[in-house]
Amino acid sequence: MEKFNIKVDIVSSGYVKDDGTFDKEKALLLCGKFAGICYDREGFNHLLNEPIEKTKRRIDMTLNNGHHSVYDHIFISFNFQNLPKMLSMFLNNEHEYTTSEKSARYTPVVKIGDSVISEREVELYNKWIEIYKDKIKEKYGHVFDDRKILKLAQENARYLVSVFMPTQMAYTTSFRQINYIASWMKEYMEKADMNNPFERKLNVAMGELLNELDRLNVLENGLMQNEKHREFSLIKKDLKDTEVYYGDKVYSTLYKATFADLAQAQRHRTLDYEIQILEDKEYYVPPIIKNDKKLVNEWLEDISSLKNITPQGELVLINECGTYDNFILKCKERLCSAAQLEIAEQTRDTLLAYEKALKAKNSKKAEDIAKYTKGARCTFCDFKCTSPCGFKEGINLTREI
Repeated sequence: MEKFNIKVDIVSSGYVKDDGTFDKEKALLLCGKFAGICYDREGFNHLLNEPIEKTKRRIDMTLNNGHHSVYDHIFISFNFQNLPKMLSMFLNNEHEYTTSEKSARYTPVVKIGDSVISEREVELYNKWIEIYKDKIKEKYGHVFDDRKILKLAQENARYLVSVFMPTQMAYTTSFRQINYIASWMKEYMEKADMNNPFERKLNVAMGELLNELDRLNVLENGLMQNEKHREFSLIKKDLKDTEVYYGDKVYSTLYKATFADLAQAQRHRTLDYEIQILEDKEYYVPPIIKNDKKLVNEWLEDISSLKNITPQGELVLINECGTYDNFILKCKERLCSAAQLEIAEQTRDTLLAYEKALKAKNSKKAEDIAKYTKGARCTFCDFKCTSPCGFKEGINLTREI
């Protein structure tokens, strides 16, 4: 059975005891007073001095009747250690949070102790770093120095590494939300197919995370009832039946991309993402090797050999939806030579499909979206680049790395 050795610390909150655990009782009392504001004639200051028995009765009432919004007033910052990347993606798909996560793009992959990372992953990762270094230097050695070439080689080789690779993440959310998430983890674990390696690993990781939250005194039964039967928003079934729509105000699109691409996309919290894991496995081929048939075949053979550990380069079906304005904001972030190539190309594909659809319906927005189709974000009339790259292929969106 896998073990991730997840460790969680509370690093910021006004409700931390000397032993590092959460002062849940103190937090509940303050939220109980907040709950009285809506009907107290004299306001919050009056509630501060009310008898504690009255506050506790209000706490019991709100916890049991589902009026949980007052428990969003208390935020907790966690330091998640050895958290599987896949579980961090489950958390990052729920929008009530702030996160700062160690970048997987430039983090060398090594096997330490009883790490879930296999020797085979490390072997192939190191093999392909050397291949990518040679290919990148051959094509872009006049643009990038050896240090940059190594980082780009690592970025592409990491597609081979499991999506359950441990990561470190500072994660801030509300007292209510962390308990809601805990309830969703419990329900996921009850339904998980332990014969499915992906679900089994998530089950183990969620169990470890729940144990840590319990150790820190964060869990509150009243906030974990889940009477609305909510669940994690990330993984769905039958996404292929989702309507693709590009409108003046909102859009919904489908495309295949890797887990690595999805992790980048989730940073746009104004947009919504759902995925469906494909039964027939497909894998991303980095453009820098696409013209070398021998290398393409070798890459697909190597990454396919890792299918049981769910490599980050595995393609999934993604439904992305949101507003037109927030999609343009995504373009202003991802259409850049500094962005991960896969998400830059995917964003460009969606942009062109959006433009085509708006033109077809003679939308007034067609003229607006055309302003963003000339190249990278530095070509946008309403964006000012503060660090010009001077990389021609990056600016005209023809780069292969």
